[in-house]
Amino acid sequence: MTEPSGGQRRDQLYEEAIAAFGDALIRLVGGYEADADRRRDLLQEIHIALWRSLAGFNQQCSLRTWVYRVAHNRAISLSVRTRDKRARLLALDDFTPVAAAVDLDRALDEQRARDHIHALIRSLNPIDREVILLHLEELDAASIAEVTGLSPANVATKVHRIKRLLIEQGTR
Repeated sequence: MTEPSGGQRRDQLYEEAIAAFGDALIRLVGGYEADADRRRDLLQEIHIALWRSLAGFNQQCSLRTWVYRVAHNRAISLSVRTRDKRARLLALDDFTPVAAAVDLDRALDEQRARDHIHALIRSLNPIDREVILLHLEELDAASIAEVTGLSPANVATKVHRIKRLLIEQGTR
């Protein structure tokens, strides 16, 4: 049996990464972009950057850490470069239909709360946004530290402060 070529190995790693972390990348993109078209564009940019980067993946960190590092670096660089200060309006296609049996008021309140939290997260500076999005993906402080380059203690402090800020801002 022969070893896969460099290109085949990269393709295999990419397929493995997307199978394991594809849903997390979609959620991550939602933390950076409110607009559906921009989310799709950012996700595509992340996929391209990830595929390209896997040629240099030497397993000095886990594949999960590598994927998150590439994704966050790409998301931060694109969101800083293309930051749109104008208000974003939602198209009717962006709304999820609510079943008739569901209490419409409750569903709208829950959606408003989620939208408010997402807007607050998008307003954080890039490193704080990265920390809280990784925390929401259930990474521990050590894993977040590995992705961000911060110390685990600094990550834990940031998570605590960001949670407190989101709670305070979310109740206003």
